[in-house]
Amino acid sequence: MSTLAPSTLPQALMIGPHQVQPPVVLAPMAGITNAPFRTLCREFSGGKGLFVSEMITTRALVERNEKTMQLIHFDPSETPRSIQLYGVDPATVGKAVRMIVEEDLADHIDLNFGCPVPKVTRKGGGSALPYKRPLLRAILREAVCGAGDLPVTMKMRKGIDEDHLTYLDAGRIAVEEGVTAIALHGRTTAQHYGGTADWEAIARLKEHVPEIPVLGNGDIWCAEDALRMVRETGCDGVVVGRGCLGRPWLFADLVAAFEGNPERTAPGMREVATAMLRHARLLGEWIGDETRGVIDFRKHVAWYLKGFSVGSELRRKLAVTSSLAELDAHLSELDLDQPWPVGADGPRGRTSGNNRVVLPDGWLRDPYDCAGVGEEAELDTSGG
Repeated sequence: MSTLAPSTLPQALMIGPHQVQPPVVLAPMAGITNAPFRTLCREFSGGKGLFVSEMITTRALVERNEKTMQLIHFDPSETPRSIQLYGVDPATVGKAVRMIVEEDLADHIDLNFGCPVPKVTRKGGGSALPYKRPLLRAILREAVCGAGDLPVTMKMRKGIDEDHLTYLDAGRIAVEEGVTAIALHGRTTAQHYGGTADWEAIARLKEHVPEIPVLGNGDIWCAEDALRMVRETGCDGVVVGRGCLGRPWLFADLVAAFEGNPERTAPGMREVATAMLRHARLLGEWIGDETRGVIDFRKHVAWYLKGFSVGSELRRKLAVTSSLAELDAHLSELDLDQPWPVGADGPRGRTSGNNRVVLPDGWLRDPYDCAGVGEEAELDTSGG
């Protein structure tokens, strides 16, 4: 089992005035990292770490879109309250940030420059945006100036593809504009979630911007992966996304690992079923409708059950439940005495790669020409 000597474990990560110890961050994931899932992860971690909201579009926030206003709801126990913003227009980003500050909506703002999905990149947003260096600088400047004492961080990818890498330039711009920390997903937009994350790029970014913390993201499937990333790249902390899908208890393992504790969580089917029912119940309470909460939970079922022996008919029934009583009844049909399956700690979630990147017309002609990118490119709905 991989371990780090206490003397080599990262020190507490400082995000502005907020100490994050151990330096573990839940990556924002559309439709996943809402308040109920953050609650589960935080409970397993004992309240340690940083748990970031789903992606909130700045236009939707400024316009007070009903769905967006629900997505920015934080449980009273969440501290610091961490919100991720997506925006393409500097003026709109600035308005959203000032709104967060003036209405005390969050304690930390993260900016999304890492989303690879076509509906985002085709408008020049997410992981496409850092290619336009002046636009990136303008957005960061508006955000940092508007945030006042609130720390602003950013999450990004290596670049659009291997021929259009942007992460080193973007890192330097971030430092110059007062960004507090950077998280790098070691993949390009073209890779989406396929292939292997390039941890060497994380190490290069850390060397390139020693002034601020650099967090690594990509291919952290278990606590030992997180320790190995720190050891191999020198990064100041880790950001965990797909590895915790159906495994909120991964944060218990991460806390133990960074505290030098070799114990790991290996819940049997009974414990997993209990977590599944609680997750669905929390979603219903958050949405305000039990049926909608259970329906929203359906996408989590396969992740929770990965590696366990579950018949196809029972899987089908679990995937179409619409009430807590029905879900509880189907869960009771499982072989609840099954131990945690060997190999269930591996990759999960999306694994597609080598996708065609959808960009605005002429986007790659000139990294310094930002004409045509403005408020009309803002998405009007949050959550990805």
